[in-house]
Amino acid sequence: MEARIEKLLYAARWVLAPLYLGLSLALMLLTIKFFQEALHFFPLILSTTESDLVLVILSLVDLSLVGGLVVMVMLSGYENFVSRIDIDDGDEKLSWLGKLDAGSLKQKVAASIIAISSIHLLQKFMNAEKVENDKLMWYVIIHLTFVISAIGMAWVDRMNKR
Repeated sequence: MEARIEKLLYAARWVLAPLYLGLSLALMLLTIKFFQEALHFFPLILSTTESDLVLVILSLVDLSLVGGLVVMVMLSGYENFVSRIDIDDGDEKLSWLGKLDAGSLKQKVAASIIAISSIHLLQKFMNAEKVENDKLMWYVIIHLTFVISAIGMAWVDRMNKR
């Protein structure tokens, strides 16, 4: 009886597979939004200010960072929790694939969130005259919370490795 329960529990990891497949759909949605933003701005390029151009570029960078985060979570999560991804030796393979355990993935996700938050914060600072001071303060506090959380997680992981 115990062996059957253990096999059932182990097989239940496949319930995660549709979630990771759903992340690939989210990646396609991000790609559509990326090109929508780029195509929307392209006709305005000659009449725009430099700061508006930088803001649009920061938005595109932000979308690409979120896309990279989705790919990292999708592939590493699948490989860590569902099944190993078998790629032939001749095929292109991401250098980090198979090397990220759950702790490393958590640190990479935290670093990505900080990078994304930094871009949002930079966008707010570039439009500081349009943002209320108390909102700007909260953006900084939230960003610092992400930074402190990431440092805390890295410290805990380091302590656990000892």
